[in-house]
Order: sequence, then structure tokens, then C-alpha cells
Amino acid sequence: MSARILVVDDVPANVKLLEARLSAEYFDVMTASNGTEALALASRAECDIILLDVMMPDMDGFEVCRRLKTDPATHHIPVVMVTALDSPADRNRGLEAGADDFLTKPVSDVVLIARVRSLTRLKMMTDELRMRAITSLEIGMQAPERSAVADTGRGGRILLVDDRQSSYERLATILAAEHTIDVEPNPTEALFHAAEGNYDLLIVSLDLNNFDGLRLCSQARSLERTRHVPILAIADPENSTRLLRGLEIGVNDYLLRPIDKTELLARARTQIRRRRYTDHLRDNVQNSIEMAITDALTGLHNRRYMESHLATLAEQASTRGKPLALMILDIDYFKSINDNYGHDAGDDVLREFAVRVRKSIRGIDLACRYGGEEFVIVMPETDLHVAGMVAERLRRSIAGEPFAVHKGTKRIEVTISIGLTTLEQKGEAVADVLKRADTALYRAKHDGRNRVVSQAA
Repeated sequence: MSARILVVDDVPANVKLLEARLSAEYFDVMTASNGTEALALASRAECDIILLDVMMPDMDGFEVCRRLKTDPATHHIPVVMVTALDSPADRNRGLEAGADDFLTKPVSDVVLIARVRSLTRLKMMTDELRMRAITSLEIGMQAPERSAVADTGRGGRILLVDDRQSSYERLATILAAEHTIDVEPNPTEALFHAAEGNYDLLIVSLDLNNFDGLRLCSQARSLERTRHVPILAIADPENSTRLLRGLEIGVNDYLLRPIDKTELLARARTQIRRRRYTDHLRDNVQNSIEMAITDALTGLHNRRYMESHLATLAEQASTRGKPLALMILDIDYFKSINDNYGHDAGDDVLREFAVRVRKSIRGIDLACRYGGEEFVIVMPETDLHVAGMVAERLRRSIAGEPFAVHKGTKRIEVTISIGLTTLEQKGEAVADVLKRADTALYRAKHDGRNRVVSQAA
């Protein structure tokens, strides 16, 4: 998915330069010439990342950033300050205002694009959690937005991985003023330590003796228990290329030696605040309301959740001018399965069907049990052609292998029919999209079942 970048600068030449660099990498670029305009665009959720100049006439970048980060509606948007100011005091002032990074002009294309891509991945993940949390709020759960804005980022648990004693002693002393610090000088033990410690932040030196610090970062990203823990990498200036590689594999932020005390604390607080916020979102979505939004038999979302969340997805698609695909799936002759093999066998089929659905769709897609043997899959930013390929792949997955029932003692053939359509018209009612998909499903069943039928808007 292409991120939408908001470039804020009162100098047209600077705007054009950044716009050209980002457009060449297939990002969607928006521009604003002052802070007031930038705040308005951000409040309408029209951007994914903000590249913000500091020196502007009406409102400087520090104040713009502070307002963005103290507004519950915009605090989650990553902000990168891009400015000619290069003193530690200026950089720290930006980080204290809540900026996710502070890049000094002239910024190399490689550094700029690597940072934007890294923050894009983070924003996409947070957006998915936020969207589901909005649905949770609608059915009575409390959103964590205001507590996130008030969070100071202090009092975190940090694991510092560094095998140079002079280095880790200084860093630990600095960090201990605000956090609980554990030091792991043995990099071969660091991953086990990180998995067991329930940390809010990992700080990893990339200049370890006889060990690749980037490999440790990559392993932390692949391990379930450390996958969502932010990583702050530290390296010597000559290793800046490795830092850029680190951003590609999941490092959240970095510092170059010599380490400025204030900047280290500011960057640690930023990462810990973000970790707590996303943890709160996950808790709201995945734990607190699981029973209210999940179909107990299949583990998929239920119809109640689908109807609320689909409205949110459709509104977002209309606002951004992006396609939204929707398919309704029906298990063919399901009544005969219950009649011939019993309702226990029917339940076995429904459970296995849900497993195969999950394997055939993306993490951002929404799969729900609509009722009985009918299911709905919603695919954001997906046109009719791509959705048709996914639907056909899913149809083959169901028909290609018999379903085990009665604890594996019997295997039965199962097929599905699929009706597919897309939301193409801005502001179109969700009910109309569902009705169009249902009409396509009726045609699929009428034409012989075990097939996909598409119907354009």
C-alpha cells in the first residue's frame, strides 16, 4: 500500500524537491505551506506521515508538532522534522515536542526514503489497530487515545545489549534516571533475555564484537514474544549504512555515537509511549471485546462486528478514493451435510472452512461469519480483478481437499459459491454493496455452484 506523505514547508523550492524525491518512490504526496493548513489536513486523517519544516512564519514546526502530538485525533501520525537547524538543542527540542525523527538538511535520498518506509510500516500497523479500536468504542469499550496523549514515556523497562563496558555503563546510568534498565553484555543470550523480560524497549549496539547486531534485531522481529517490542539501534558514524539496513528489517529508531544524553532519553520516551499505545489498542481489540465480536464456533468476527467495521472501512475508502472489495461466500449444499452426517460434522466443516479462509487472505482483510453457512470477506484497497483472483484461490482451496469430520474418521467433499463486488462510488451505502454481492452469489448458485461470479458497481 502506498503511504500518503504530507510535506509542510513555506519555501516552494523545498516542497518541490521533497515532492519529487518521494513521488519517484511511488508515495502519494500532499503539501502545505504553513502550520495551520497542516493541522487542518492532519485532523481530517488525510495523511500517513508528516515531513515538517521548523522555520515557518505563522507557526513554527515545534509548535505544529506539539499540537499534533497533544491532539487525540492526530497524536498517532508519525512526524519527521526536516530542517537546516543542526544543533543538539534544536534536535532535542523537536524530539521533546513529540517528533518521531529529526533530519538535518541536506538529507540524503537514501536516509529520507529509508526513514519514511520504516515509519510507513509502523503507521499501517497502528491504523489497523486503531480502526478496530474504533469499532470497539462503538460497542462500549474505552479508547486509549487520551491516556496515550498524557503518557510521559517514563518508567519503562529497557534491555540494553552492548558488550563494551565503558559504553553500557554510561548509557545505563543515563537511562536509569527515568527507567528500569537491564544490561546484557552477551549478545548470544540477549534474545532469550528479551523474550523473558517483558520489556518496553530494546536498545541494541550494532558494533558488537564477533556478533552481528542486525541479526539480533531481525531475530527479535521474527520471535512472537518480541515482535512488537520497539528497537533503538546505536552505532558509530561510519556504520550509517548498516543503520539504514536496520530500518528495513524493523528497527524503529537509531542514534549515532557520541550519544547525547538528552536525545537518548527523548528517543527512548517516544518509543515507549508508542509501545504502550499499541499495546492498549491490542488489549482493547483482542482481549476486552473478544467475546462480543467473535463467532464462537469459527473464531472469525461475527456479523455485529462486520456491520460496524465495514461502515468504517467504506467511509475510509470513499474519503481516500481507494477501492474496496467485498465477497459473500456460501457453502454449497450445507443442509445436506447436516442431514447426512449430523450437526457435529457440520460444525467440523465450518471450523475447517474458517481455517482455510484465514490462510487465503491478508492480515488487513476482514473475514466474518455472516450467518449459518454464509461468510463475508472485506478487502481494503483491492480492485475487482485482484479480488477475483483471491476468490478463485479460496474456491480452489475449499474444493481441492476433502474436509475431515467426526474426529478424522470420515472425509467429505465441500465446495463454495462466491459473489463478488467492489465499492466504487464515493459515499455508496454499505447495504447496496452487500446487496450487489448477494445478487452475484445468487447467480453463482443458479449457474451450478462451485464458482465465483463478479458484479461491478
